[in-house]
Amino acid sequence: MSTWRDEKNQKARARLEKRLSALFPGCVLSHALRQPLIPPTQRRAVESYWRHRPLLADRLARALAARSGQPAGWEWRLGTGKDSGLPMSFRVPPAPYREAAFARGPGHCCVCGQPVYRLGWHCDLWDDGKPNRNATWHAACVVAWQLWTVPPDHLRMLKLRQQRRCATSGRRLLKTAEVDHRVPLFAVWAEHRARPWPELLAFWGAPNLQVINRTAHLEKCAGEAAARARRRAIDPDTPPEEEFAVPLADRNPIPISG
Repeated sequence: MSTWRDEKNQKARARLEKRLSALFPGCVLSHALRQPLIPPTQRRAVESYWRHRPLLADRLARALAARSGQPAGWEWRLGTGKDSGLPMSFRVPPAPYREAAFARGPGHCCVCGQPVYRLGWHCDLWDDGKPNRNATWHAACVVAWQLWTVPPDHLRMLKLRQQRRCATSGRRLLKTAEVDHRVPLFAVWAEHRARPWPELLAFWGAPNLQVINRTAHLEKCAGEAAARARRRAIDPDTPPEEEFAVPLADRNPIPISG
């Protein structure tokens, strides 16, 4: 097996170095050459680099979104079909540049709105001012979107960030530990949807993600459900969007801009 891998890596490295451009990011090359199986192309090396750094990708994607800013006339809305690009649920991050009315077209990232350059890179290392007209995603934004929409897939990385300690109890995380949003997404929709779009993304990103033990998670969810039930008992006619505007179990302040 070791001989097979060595031979495969020799061929992959030779192929990678043969087509390596002079301005290829050094950090990506160093990462690629450290992998058990070396990626044979520049693009796959870039994809591997960001796939191993989801928290960095999240931070970069939110910074790029802040650079683009919120499009004039845009507001966070939910849709009923795929044609408009509107999200079907408040659990999907708002993405104005994925909507038909605000899309910037090929050569621009549909997540952050910034130009996409060669190999899905986020800045013009080649200094030719030419976005890749065949691309609509940054390599980093792909990984950030995956973190925002399926955070349990990044459980290991999030555990390491917390030094394997439960975010609420401080105890050691068990195998059954779960990823949780400090501020629940239903509360984001009910209470924070008027915030500027770049700020909203932090509620799906690392600043609002925590890993807690299953018991603590159940207690937290029960507390939130009880608070909503008390609100309904006091005012049965409360509209759904106002139902969530109550003290939540996870109201601890967090650095949303971080």
